[in-house]
Amino acid sequence: MNHVKTHHAVQIDSSKGTVVIEGPLSSHELANYDFHEDLKAFRPADKQFEAVKKIADFEEGRIIVARTDTTIVGYVTYLYPDPLERWSEFNMKDLIELGAIEVIPDYRGEHVASKLLKVSMLDEAMEDFIVISTEYYWHWDLSGTKLNVWQYRAVMEKMMSAGGLTPYPTDDPEIVSHPANCLMARIGRNIPKQSVDQFEKLRFLGRHQHRFL
Repeated sequence: MNHVKTHHAVQIDSSKGTVVIEGPLSSHELANYDFHEDLKAFRPADKQFEAVKKIADFEEGRIIVARTDTTIVGYVTYLYPDPLERWSEFNMKDLIELGAIEVIPDYRGEHVASKLLKVSMLDEAMEDFIVISTEYYWHWDLSGTKLNVWQYRAVMEKMMSAGGLTPYPTDDPEIVSHPANCLMARIGRNIPKQSVDQFEKLRFLGRHQHRFL
């Protein structure tokens, strides 16, 4: 498995000024920056920054950030699925999860999230992975964005498409518990048919469950 991490950086102009999108970054590189206090969707910003730095040093872990000068205003993480999750069932070494993507409110509407995903996929090593993202409406900032679940789902799908992720069917109970939830994935160019077939079994574990009893 190709865990080589090739750094890429691009500059974008926003209404707030220039934003640098770069990564993957190591924890040592991340320590040179400040983590904006509004990056608190998952836990308090200081705790989340520590979690992000830990992921950065995982062999497969990847952190791409959006920053203004030395302040991180957005990020995306990639890592192997949690061992307790369905998506780790087969211990696939060529499947990683988009674990989190977050941009501070002041920079929403500036296409920062989609740029984070685009820069993520500039690394040729990403063609050696199936990248998944599980989308649950109860994680969405519906009150902050003033969108309903279907409007948010449409925005989310458009954003994810910037990184080449598209919806995939699954029988995962949490995902099928609400029609707005979805599994999104990108299958890299170098993924062998065996892994594609295994990914299909993973998506429909209910159909294949008897094989593992």
